[in-house]
Amino acid sequence: MAQPESLAELLNGRRAAIDATLPAAGFVLGWLAGGRSIWAGAAVAVACALAVCWWRLRHGDKPRAVLIGLLGVCVAALIALRTGKAEDFFLLQLLSNAASALAWAVSIVLRWPLLGLVVGGVLGQKTRWRRDPALLRSYGLASWVWVLQYVIRLAIFLPLYAAGQVVALGVARIALTWPLIAACLAVSWWVIRKTLPADHPGLRHPQTN
Repeated sequence: MAQPESLAELLNGRRAAIDATLPAAGFVLGWLAGGRSIWAGAAVAVACALAVCWWRLRHGDKPRAVLIGLLGVCVAALIALRTGKAEDFFLLQLLSNAASALAWAVSIVLRWPLLGLVVGGVLGQKTRWRRDPALLRSYGLASWVWVLQYVIRLAIFLPLYAAGQVVALGVARIALTWPLIAACLAVSWWVIRKTLPADHPGLRHPQTN
């Protein structure tokens, strides 16, 4: 199988991970520097998100994708301000991970694995990859790695959230974002390469005949 690109290169996981961790780190730092003030943490988090938006827009990213990230940070900050609990800044992330784990698992069972939809979208294939039985099977198997990623996050975040460990939640957010995404991309790519037939032309060339 001739395949020069990895999933990490196709999906640009590093950039997304950095964008996700900066506002969370800013919230914790602002919260601590402000004497455990949620307002201070929220202000720094939103400032970090705005800086990320400015940087991404300046480098040609799509406004819609950039603004969705900013909206997520603003909603997380509003939740914490509304409840008066700093740990609730991470509540949206907890819910997102739970929903993602469920969505990825259901997509595999329905034979519409989300990894295939994501990669197919990036490659401009739409759903043509589904007509390739080998690719469909490999995407399904590799998608279980992503389910596991979300389950691992939940297993670590939930006890910290229940205990109100704000600093630990921030550290976990950083530690479990880029390193875990990198591991997930590497392992799911390994699964695809191992499960596709040796003569398969690769992700860019679904065999639809």
